[in-house]
Order: sequence, then structure tokens, then C-alpha cells
Amino acid sequence: MRRPIVLLTLVLLALLGAMAAKSALVEPPKVRAHNAGQQFHAERAETGLAFVLHRPGPHPADTQANDLVRARIVYLLQGMGLKPIVRDQTACNELYKARGVSCARVRNVIAVLGPPTGKAVLLNAHYDSTPVGPGAGDDGFGVATLLEVANLLKDRELKRPVILLFNEGEERGLIGARAFLADPLSRNVDSLVNLEARGVRGPVNMFETSRPNAPAMAIFQRAAERPVANSLSTDVYRLLPNYTDVNSFAERGWLTLNLAPIGNETRYHSPGDDLAALDHATLQHMGDQTLALALELANGRAPNASGERIFMDVASRCLITLPLVAGAVLLAALLVAFAWLGWRRGALGRGAAVVLGTLLASTALSWVALFLIGAVRQGMFWRAFPMWTTLAVYASVILAAVLLIAITSKRAGVRQLRPVFWLLFLVAGAGIGAIAPGGIVYFLFPPLIVLLGAIAMRWWAPAERAAAIAAILFLYLTWGEMLGLLEELLNTGPMWLFAPLGALLILPALIEAKPLIDSARLLPAATVAGILALAGWIASAAAPAYSADRQQRFVIEHVTDTRSGKALWSIVNDRKPAPAALHAMHWRSGKLPMSERPRWLADAPPDPTAAAPRVELIASEKTSQGRTVSLRLRANGAENLRLFAPEGADISSAGVEGFVRPIDRSAEEQKYVIDCFGRSCEGMVLRIVTGSAQPIEFTLVGSTSGLPPSAAPLIAARPRDARPQYLPDARITISRVWL
Repeated sequence: MRRPIVLLTLVLLALLGAMAAKSALVEPPKVRAHNAGQQFHAERAETGLAFVLHRPGPHPADTQANDLVRARIVYLLQGMGLKPIVRDQTACNELYKARGVSCARVRNVIAVLGPPTGKAVLLNAHYDSTPVGPGAGDDGFGVATLLEVANLLKDRELKRPVILLFNEGEERGLIGARAFLADPLSRNVDSLVNLEARGVRGPVNMFETSRPNAPAMAIFQRAAERPVANSLSTDVYRLLPNYTDVNSFAERGWLTLNLAPIGNETRYHSPGDDLAALDHATLQHMGDQTLALALELANGRAPNASGERIFMDVASRCLITLPLVAGAVLLAALLVAFAWLGWRRGALGRGAAVVLGTLLASTALSWVALFLIGAVRQGMFWRAFPMWTTLAVYASVILAAVLLIAITSKRAGVRQLRPVFWLLFLVAGAGIGAIAPGGIVYFLFPPLIVLLGAIAMRWWAPAERAAAIAAILFLYLTWGEMLGLLEELLNTGPMWLFAPLGALLILPALIEAKPLIDSARLLPAATVAGILALAGWIASAAAPAYSADRQQRFVIEHVTDTRSGKALWSIVNDRKPAPAALHAMHWRSGKLPMSERPRWLADAPPDPTAAAPRVELIASEKTSQGRTVSLRLRANGAENLRLFAPEGADISSAGVEGFVRPIDRSAEEQKYVIDCFGRSCEGMVLRIVTGSAQPIEFTLVGSTSGLPPSAAPLIAARPRDARPQYLPDARITISRVWL
């Protein structure tokens, strides 16, 4: 084998190795072997969490299980010498980015540290879980952190009050947060640190701030020793349908910082969200940041900053920030400079063909490969070992880039391709910036380094090449880290998206390696790259789809339609076929009235224990705008009641006395939903305001965790590495009512 081919093979393997190793850039700091007296102690915090959860299991809002969790939180706070307050409220809150309102009885636990007067710092976490899992990560991370921070701050002299809020009902629609806004203590708050979790490991990301963000970022930059934060994620988060307690608190205009880990979402909202899965280092990272932020907000100087900042961390070692306006001006200047440099050196067309061709070809190749494997394996076949699939995607990028770079041969050298790549890199940054302005921070410094190198060539000939290598290394530490976070965040797909995103990191390295690619020649170079891509896709196709750690989502429901008297089995399982043992049940793809989620349906025997909830109409009063309807819920044993109304219902608000909340009728979701969870749904009186003068047909859905005895064959057929996620195994009844 010729030496250039051997060297090229080693370079391509090293590049793939670097793409795999970038996950090390998003690891949280290691747990300290020894803690000083005033440092956050992760092991002590986890011991407290183990006591709070006691016998880990689901503990949703307004359930006996959550009563026990709350009692243990109060016990620990009292043991510290604090005097916790428990607020008992039946409250409702709007469902953000959806047409709905959710209600429940909630008991917020509040402890106040520091002086009795002055503007307060609020540290918030929720202690309820979903009906599916123990919630050790979501939001046990937050509960454990607040308890340890309380222990560390209780005897310290603070200039401002610090309020610890353990709220209930976040998982049901941020109800505890809404209830706190009616609390007199909320009137003194001006700063908020919110603690959340979307996983059980990885670094703790600061993913949301108040707007404009300069004051919050000034505090964060001063306090955080190992920051993981960037303005691209904060801007993208605002565009997503996700929400946290911060959405409810936002109307107060508090200075806000929102923190959460996102590692291994497969355990999130599932029975796998247990104590054994928690990463000590993640808890340490959350605790260190929360304690530092609390002290900075309570004792530090007020932030002297205004306007909007763009920012990013560099391998979680430091934080770079600059004004958004300055970033936009610099981006425009760099675009002009590289357009001129690319035009002056020629080959703009060939360079653009290499760059754009790599983006398009690698994306198409990845999509086709994923489609073909998915046709055979179906479902999220990458769920257990996503690294093999992302590496296969990156190997496809390498294949497309090597082919196109080799084809250009001597018609476009490194000096011609380099400025064209960075020009199009800047164009991509401008495009991302049009949607998420904070994203432009990733597109400024690498091309700036290259441009400075191009200028320095007047005095030192190798300056531009040295600068290009430095720019690639800087890009790896920043954009590479972002890719690692995105791989965790987008673990459900679409996986082909990592082709264009990865190309922004891979292409500049391959352009610098063009002389080696040319010396290896087209066919051998393409063969080596093709073998690597093929090996990547074979590994992706052969790797187990699920594991004990990263399991398949598999939810079983027994659904009874009281109007027709028919019963159905429903399975939600990542769109994989029903297990072979159940094929005789004749499964079909479909949807249920309360959800647009596709699922497998089959006829089921009636459930003799099924009892449909009811609604009693108390009053229907006509108004100039329509009607106000008052009704009483009869849960009939159901844990969760949901009233669905069609789009034409024109419901403007709903709730209970004192908490009638507006509904966002501009939200994309078509159906209106009024939700109630917990024991207190029995007898709860709701008020609904509608613009419809005529009675509305509501779909009433009652849900209770657990399955009837007839579900035994389905439970037995559930794959070994599978568990419910997002939804619990449940008995569901569906009925209709006119109101």
C-alpha cells in the first residue's frame, strides 16, 4: 500500500476518533475527593434525596406518595433549624404553547434564609414526579440541590433574603409556580434560579435567561466556575414546545437563570429515572453552580449591564460573551472580507461546489442509509448505542468531502478552498442568526483567526495555515461541544441532521488535508473513505437497538369507549411492530381521541372495573361574549380527568375560583383541553368561559395508572429492555358530555 494512502487512512481514522471523543468536552467536572466546609457536598445531597424518596416510585401531585415526599422535605428542613411553610392551594395554570388549562391541589414548601426584609432571591425546584417514574433526576436533582444549599446557607450572613421553593404540580402544567405567584412572599422576589432536569447525567446546562439577558449573563459569568452555556441553545429553546416553571414566573420580569442536565433522555419520565441512574458528577455540577449563583445574587454587587449578549463556553472552562450588535457587525465584516478574499483567489464556484456538495450529498446519503436500516429494524434502532449511528453519519460526511475534494484535484488548491469554506460557514451563521440570533457567536472567532492569519502572511508565510489549524481546534472546542450536547438533546432523531452540522467541523480539517488526498488519488482515497462509511453503517445496523440502560419506550393502555361499549388495547412503542407473541391480536396503526400520537390498536375484552368519570352541570350563564359554564367533576376513582373540546368551542379561559386562567387560542394545537389531576378532582368545581352560545360536545377522558388482569399477556410480551416512558401503563375511559 502506498504511503499516502496509509497516511490518509490514519488521518481519516483520527478525524472519526476526534468526532467520537468530543463527548469528553461535555462531561461534568469530577466529584471532589474532599470538600471544604462551605462547599457543596454531592454525596451528602444524594443521601438526603434517598431519604426524601424513601421507596422510589411515582409520586405525582396530590397523591399519597407525594404527601410522604413532602413530609420528608419538611422534616429535613426542620432538622436544619429552619421553619418551612406549607401553602395548601387548589390552583390552575395555562398550558403554555397549547390551548389548555390544568388544575390540581398543590402544597408548596417554602423556606426563607437571610434577613427578613429586602428584595429576595428565589431558588426553585419541583418535588412532584410524573405518573410514570420516581423522578430522581426530574426533579430530584433540584430537590437534593436545594436541601444541601439550604444546609450551607442557613448559618451564613446574607445581605438579601433567599427563598427556597419546593413546588408541587410542575409536571401537571407548572401549577405550583402559578400558585406561588399568588403568595405574598413572591412580591419581594427580583431574581430566580430554576433547577430542572431532562436526563440523569452530563453537565448542567444554563439554557434559559431573562430577556434582555445582559444582567443575567453578568451574574452567571461572575459566579460559574465551570460554565456550560451558549446563546444558541437559549434562543432555540424559546422556539421549542417545551416549558418549565420559568414560563409562569416570566410575567414578573425577574432576573432569571434556568439550569438542567440533559444526559440520557431515555430514562427521563420513565421508571428508569431512579436513584441508581443518577450521576454524582452531575449533582456536584448543579450544586456548585446553584450555590455560587445564590451567593452572588444574595451578596454580590448588582449587575451593571444592559442589552442583549451572545455567549458560549469553551470546553466548559471559560465563557465568552459580547454584545449582540457587536457580534452582528463583526459577522457582516467577516462576510465582506472572505467574499473579497475568495473572489481574489478565484475558484469561488469550485469551492462552493465542494462545500455545498458535501452538505447535500452527506445529508442525502445519511437519510438513505437511515431509511434502509429503519425499513428492516424499525423504531429508534440507535437508542442503545447512538454513537455508532452518529459516527456513521460523520463517516458519510467524510466520504462526500473526500470525493469532492479529490475531484477538484489541482483546479482548486487549499488556498482557494479555504476562504470559500469560511465564507459559506459565515453564510450559514447568518442564516442561523436570522432564526436564533444567539447562534452567530459560534461563527465569529474561527474565521476571524483565519483572517488574521491571512493578513499575517505578509510577514510570515505559514501564518494562514497555522491560523487555519488553530481555528479548527477552536471550532472543535466550541462547535464540537455543541454537537455533543445536540446528540444528547436530539437522541430521538432526525439523525441525518448531524450530517450538515458535523460537516461544519469536518470539512475545514479535510480541506487542510487536501494535499494528502490529492497524493493518494481519487479512487484509493474514495475507497478508504467508502470503507469507513460502510463500516460505520454496518456497525449502526448491527448494534442492539435497546439495552438495560437505554430502553425502548413501551406503553400499554386499556381503553374503554363508554358510548360504544367497545374496548381497545393501545401500545406506544417507538413505532416498532407489536411483539410476535401478540400478532394473533391483529394490531393496526391508529390514534385515540385524546392524542395525535400514533400507536398500535387491537380489540380488547371489556374491563369490568372500568368506571367512567362524570360531569355535573351547575350553571350555564349567557353573557354578551358567549357563556360562562360552571360544572362539578366526579372522578369516580380516576387519577386524571381531561375535558377536550373542538376548535370551534372558542374557550377563552377556564379554572377554579381564584385561578381562572386565560387560554392561548393562537396556539397551533387545535383541541382545547382542561386538565385535572389528583385526589381533589373529586368534587372540584370548574368555570369555563366560551364564546359559543350553543352547547359544546366535550370528550371526557379519565385515566388511572395500572392495567386490568386481562393485560397479563401484553405485560409478559413486553420486551426485556422496554419500559413505559412519558405515559404510564393505564386504564382509560372515554365518554362524551354536552355543556
